[in-house]
Amino acid sequence: MKRALLYLTLLSMLGTVLWGCSSDNKKENTGGTSATENFNKEGLPIVNEPITLDVLTVRWGNMGDSFTTNTWLQELEKNTNVKINWQVMSSNDWGEQRSVMLASGKLPDVIIGDQAFGASDIINNVSYFRPLDDLIDEHMPNLKAAMEETPLLKKISTFPDDKIYSLPARLPARPKSGAQPVINKAWLDQLGLKVPTNIDELYTVLKAFKEQDPNNNGKQDEIPVSNSGDIDVNMLSIFGITDLRGNNMMVKDDKLVYYPTSEEYKEALKWMHKLYDEGIIDRESFTQDETMLSAKRQNPDAPLIGFSYQWIPDAVFGQWSDQYITIAPIKGPDGKGYQLGEPDGLSFRRNEVLITTFNKYPEVTARWIDQFYTGEASIQNFWGAIGTSIEKSEDGTYSLMAPPEGTSADAWYWEKSLRDFGPKYVSPSFEEKIKLDPTTGDGLKQELDKLGADYVTVPYPDVLYTAEEYQELPTLTTDINSYIASTRAQWVSKGEIDENWDAYVKQLNDMGLPKLIKIYEDAYNRYMSVE
Repeated sequence: MKRALLYLTLLSMLGTVLWGCSSDNKKENTGGTSATENFNKEGLPIVNEPITLDVLTVRWGNMGDSFTTNTWLQELEKNTNVKINWQVMSSNDWGEQRSVMLASGKLPDVIIGDQAFGASDIINNVSYFRPLDDLIDEHMPNLKAAMEETPLLKKISTFPDDKIYSLPARLPARPKSGAQPVINKAWLDQLGLKVPTNIDELYTVLKAFKEQDPNNNGKQDEIPVSNSGDIDVNMLSIFGITDLRGNNMMVKDDKLVYYPTSEEYKEALKWMHKLYDEGIIDRESFTQDETMLSAKRQNPDAPLIGFSYQWIPDAVFGQWSDQYITIAPIKGPDGKGYQLGEPDGLSFRRNEVLITTFNKYPEVTARWIDQFYTGEASIQNFWGAIGTSIEKSEDGTYSLMAPPEGTSADAWYWEKSLRDFGPKYVSPSFEEKIKLDPTTGDGLKQELDKLGADYVTVPYPDVLYTAEEYQELPTLTTDINSYIASTRAQWVSKGEIDENWDAYVKQLNDMGLPKLIKIYEDAYNRYMSVE
């Protein structure tokens, strides 16, 4: 008996020692004791001995990794002792790579940019992504201050379980207006017409474009309005319909409206049918692709397109770009103008940074990310480093340098910085220090925004859904949206809207529209409750 008790005691002691060794190893491997001794809670460097983080980001097409030569990023490595192993993926094949990565159960330490993982990816794989609330509170004073100054940052980052898994951004020099109405001013001048301000004047102008040879080539080849795959839904804004999120939801008089069943939508389609029937809307709008549309916009012999909605007027018209101007929103039947956009500015992004649960150094990583959330850091990660793309003046203002000969400014900024992707915060007060050229690029858009900013409508917000809602949404929206689009094409081209309206609404209800609207309402109410 004594021997047995002694044996059991020894086994128990050995088990305790082994458990302690295992625990110590786990601590070291997850940034425990050894990481704590190496970590500085304040000041730089962040760690005394260098560590390396694997950081993944997804870039458009074949942009590559030239942004990693950004002087600010390189100096950050030296000053923090946090070395970055960049894993740069192309958006061309990221969809398949993302699925493989999530299935493998192994992710890099940090994910940068909302192109990598969307909210549904995060919620459906939540065990892979670390909740960041405590890290923000304890180790991210720059972001914490930004969230206090601009509460919308926290609002868009709070998931349905009231936790923050991904970090936001506020970009600099973003307008309130999205796509704005653009018209061929040379055609107006040729026909002696004024810039249209309301729906009746617009109709008169478009009809003249169709019938009076404003491109002066002796042919009746002018196309007043053209689009690819559908009507230009931006034209619905003339009737007070704006849909920033592309989900058919809008906010009117502080109430949610599903606009494809609204009276405004019905009246808009009747007007569109009139334009289509008279040849003002291109008969190929529903069948042509973007390549065909682009060929019309950049027709080598003469300009063909009269009116459209664009980010800036020279965006798509090639050699004819200087003929086009942006105009104020067209006032609709109610005498009011409406502009697609965001009253708080099109500056805010979510899911710009994720710290995965595979990361051994979460506190270090949080402090490293927090270095991005200052005004000067943010502009250098949006346009390029000071001394490379940005000039800092003695009076504390910042201006953009001219790109190399033959290079567009926008392409140059993408080459030299993270641009739209990644953590940033440019406060309204810091933004006043940025001086932009009002004749090109971001400066031009801000100048044009003055035409539309006062008309910008309140959009359905950028909400987050629960895992269950993310599963239900595709099932409902795929069939419903397809039915709406096909019906719209039929009504614009053939009419008979009043005769078929009730049957159309009934069909949508039978397809589950009430359930879809409830999902949107629940998500909206959760979003509005976040303080």
